[in-house]
Amino acid sequence: MRTIKLSKRASKKLDKFLEYLETEWSLKVKSDFIKKLDKSLKQIQKYPDSCPQTDFVKGLHMLVVTKQTSIFYRFDSKTISAVTIFDNRMNPEKLKKETK
Repeated sequence: MRTIKLSKRASKKLDKFLEYLETEWSLKVKSDFIKKLDKSLKQIQKYPDSCPQTDFVKGLHMLVVTKQTSIFYRFDSKTISAVTIFDNRMNPEKLKKETK
């Protein structure tokens, strides 16, 4: 099975997002998000091609974790590399900069 690696950007964004969920919402909301994230990552670990490729970067796939949050990743035969975690309510132009 492929290993999942978070880029520095994805790791920092995830840390900030989890902190935001806990401080602005609750520990339960944070915990629920972590469960959804874990389930989503297991899905792409088994079926990395199950998520659509983006139109703007070839080989970059988008996994929707919640309607507000998506993970953008690439994969090869051994690794799934999470490039960034993105708030879907943000300007899509910002996403293009983060995934180059």
